[in-house]
Amino acid sequence: MRRALPRKQPLLVTLPLKVQTYDIDFASHVNNQVYVRWLEDLRMDLLRAYYPIKRFMDEGVAPILASTHITYKKAITLYDEPVGTMWCPQLGRATMNLECHIEVDGDLCAHATHRVMLVNLATGRPSRTPQDLFDAFDEGNG
Repeated sequence: MRRALPRKQPLLVTLPLKVQTYDIDFASHVNNQVYVRWLEDLRMDLLRAYYPIKRFMDEGVAPILASTHITYKKAITLYDEPVGTMWCPQLGRATMNLECHIEVDGDLCAHATHRVMLVNLATGRPSRTPQDLFDAFDEGNG
């Protein structure tokens, strides 16, 4: 199932993903929980590239995962070489919506979305999205 990526993909990261023997379930394909781990790896790569988690934490802010939705399109097996692509189609005042495609040989195997809330660690209240992150978003959206 070939697919076309959206034209604009602000805050784009791409990561080769490894399938380990312990990732395979009784049906001989990658277990669903592995996709969640891969999404975490991609999200951390995105933050490293555009606004490192340490910087958030030094500012007393945590990017908290509010929701995850995964649609599985095609099974991934032990010998496949999946690649994950994540980007931020929408950046709000205190939120980030992230999208992800996991593919094997250009075929879409899973589509996922994340909603991330930026939270002030001291108050537990929403925290404003940093201007530097908006600037990086605008660069990728131009």
